[in-house]
Amino acid sequence: MASDLIGTVVSWALIISAGLTLLAAYRFIRGPSTPDRVVALDTIATNVVAIAVLFAIQTDESLFVTVGLVLAIIGFISTVTVAKYVIEGDIIQP
Repeated sequence: MASDLIGTVVSWALIISAGLTLLAAYRFIRGPSTPDRVVALDTIATNVVAIAVLFAIQTDESLFVTVGLVLAIIGFISTVTVAKYVIEGDIIQP
């Protein structure tokens, strides 16, 4: 009974996360400004990590948790890099 409930909750969470990712993708494409696009890209990265972890729970595969951690690190580094580019106009200073 508990595993059925967990499976149902995880399935619904996957659907909601996928929907939120599509909404963030819309904001990324139609964002009125660059900071809006950066926030949308960070939201997409966070949702993809959540989807990977939820899929790991659903399939009982621990590999997807590792994939989620790697995606979280890459998402953080890319967000910091894009934010620095937006603020300073250059990523690597001479």
